[in-house]
Amino acid sequence: MITIFTPTYNRANLLKRLYESLSHQTCFDFEWLVIDDGSTDDTKLLFDNLSNDNFSIQYHYQRNSGKHIAINRAAYLAKGEWMIIVDSDDWLKNDAVEILQKWIITIQNSPHFCAIVSNRIYSNGSLAGSPCTYNILDTDYLTYRTKYKFEGDKPSCLRTKVWKEFQFPEYQGEKFCSEALVLRRIAKKYICRYVNENFYITEYLPGGLSDTMKKQLLNNPHYSSILYLEQSCLKGIGFREKIASFYFYWKYYLRCPQKYEDITPNAEMKYIGFPIYCLCALVKGF
Repeated sequence: MITIFTPTYNRANLLKRLYESLSHQTCFDFEWLVIDDGSTDDTKLLFDNLSNDNFSIQYHYQRNSGKHIAINRAAYLAKGEWMIIVDSDDWLKNDAVEILQKWIITIQNSPHFCAIVSNRIYSNGSLAGSPCTYNILDTDYLTYRTKYKFEGDKPSCLRTKVWKEFQFPEYQGEKFCSEALVLRRIAKKYICRYVNENFYITEYLPGGLSDTMKKQLLNNPHYSSILYLEQSCLKGIGFREKIASFYFYWKYYLRCPQKYEDITPNAEMKYIGFPIYCLCALVKGF
């Protein structure tokens, strides 16, 4: 039923912890799909010597291209009908798959639902992000953020076919695209079932994507431009977010060595956004 997908880069030492958590699941109706994004450590050697009688393991190597490219590829390699991304520095409680299956059954036959979304907790048991004030909340990704004002990363178990339907754009030479770009697009068509369940344990480490987000956005200006161009058009975003979208779009767009058609500024961005960017840049002194 479920593909547990792990994109990884030079995290062989941490993958062992995730593997142990999968080995102790109370339900084994899952596969573990790992895409190695060009690691130079012992990741391949680890999987050459890794097997489990209770669940299957798929290991694939790709040239270093970025997590978003690995997700695009995983959507077609996954054998499960549902796919959850578990990063290499995270792990699962022993009943994670059992809990996921319990909730998947509740939306399995409702095609307008695309995902089960749960909580992310730290190893000490504290919640990552906003306090959870619901047991079940059926809404889309955007409304969850704009109307209900919940914050923080949430692990999502999506239908695999939805990942296939909403692939990340691919720009040559750039290796980072925020998952928010695709999640916002998905939100225009599907809703999620948010549940108050704590089975995904996280640990943000130095050097990870979360830790280097500003640098990643700056070094991948095409992806950053389209992220903020689309954000500026979203319904329900506040005034501050709108102004921020104008500013950051132009900040990254002006860094693009090649201006692809899909990041071309619309009329609002050109005639309102650009003057706002210039004013903000002047105030900031650059």
